[in-house]
Amino acid sequence: MDTSILDKAIVFAVKAHAGMERKGKGFPYIVHPMEAVSIAATMTNDQELLAAAALHDTVEDTDVKYSDIRKEFGERVAQLVETESDIVVNGKTEEESWQLRKSIAIDQLTTASRDAKIVALSDKLSNARAIYRDCRACGDEVWKLFHVKSKKKHEWHYRGLVKALSELEGTLAFEEFAETVDKIFKK
Repeated sequence: MDTSILDKAIVFAVKAHAGMERKGKGFPYIVHPMEAVSIAATMTNDQELLAAAALHDTVEDTDVKYSDIRKEFGERVAQLVETESDIVVNGKTEEESWQLRKSIAIDQLTTASRDAKIVALSDKLSNARAIYRDCRACGDEVWKLFHVKSKKKHEWHYRGLVKALSELEGTLAFEEFAETVDKIFKK
């Protein structure tokens, strides 16, 4: 198996996220993209998809540009990373634009390619696992870690993601995601 593009993406992501900590977690940020790769690998062995999973937060959370991803990894990987990245709403804070950004992301995922959904599910399941662990440790205090602190808004977002990603129903990752969202929001 030729893993050269994944290997290169992992090194690139490690360098891009160097010194970053996962929000309030006390461990290196790179753990999250590597978990996303591990989740994606349960659904595909497509090395470009796995590379996109490794790189999914580089543009959103570091100084890396889409042009950098395109140059290093090609158009397909850059497109997958772009589909998974949060949009920027100029003139608004993260809190002010949250509902709009999440609504657009859900709409885009609903019509996205299966490949893009695999990358997104990998990220979202990793996030949901972390939220669930935090909920078990500190209850509703977990929502204070976020820019938007409303549990109800997060529930709307995650339930929308479950629906948008339902094309992946039948995969272990999707089933775990749906179950974890239910556990977080106790329904």
